[in-house]
Amino acid sequence: MTRDFDGDRIILRDLGFFGYHGVMPEEAVLGQRFFVDLVCGADLGEAGRSDELGHSISYAEIYEVAKAAFEERRFKLIEAVGQHIVDRLFEAFPAIRWIEVRVKKPSAPIAMVAGEAAIELHRHRDAR
Repeated sequence: MTRDFDGDRIILRDLGFFGYHGVMPEEAVLGQRFFVDLVCGADLGEAGRSDELGHSISYAEIYEVAKAAFEERRFKLIEAVGQHIVDRLFEAFPAIRWIEVRVKKPSAPIAMVAGEAAIELHRHRDAR
């Protein structure tokens, strides 16, 4: 992990979504399950001292924005899905300084006995 991605973080893992993303024509018709991991860097010091949600970012709201971004449109590449989620989260939550997003496609149309195909993006608000 680089210095740019240090500090406090809000973490959501294995968010399950159903979508029609993919290059193959059947993916656009049949759809499949995807899983998304999010790590959002934000200063949580005041929230820790005050115990007030107003000093933090609601992980429920982060989930809702990520879900809407995932479902908003169809993408061929999971890299584009991840970038779209990042863009929407930065727009919705000015206090987020950086985001790591992993988009996992466990039923990718490739011959694998077990596992998943996935991408991971690391984005800093200042470097968009």
